[in-house]
Amino acid sequence: MKNKRLLFIVFIVPVLLLIPLVAMQFSAEVVWTTSDFVIAAVLLLSTGLAIEFILRRVKTIKNRIILSGIILAILFLIWAELAVGVFGTPFAGS
Repeated sequence: MKNKRLLFIVFIVPVLLLIPLVAMQFSAEVVWTTSDFVIAAVLLLSTGLAIEFILRRVKTIKNRIILSGIILAILFLIWAELAVGVFGTPFAGS
């Protein structure tokens, strides 16, 4: 079971990255560079692996949900900052 989840994480990241790749073929408004794909892959893979680590190590359901929610919130904040510079940090290039 544990290895199946790990394989699913590794498989789903490229599948999710196919969405902007296909969108780039049909729209001039989606413009991703190679570095965008690499950063997105690192973010998604590290998030998935962190949640997998939590699922393996943390025993109570309540703590699993809380910790997974925190990790997802961090992912969304980083993604928003990189996408549009919500906070205006140098991290986003602003």
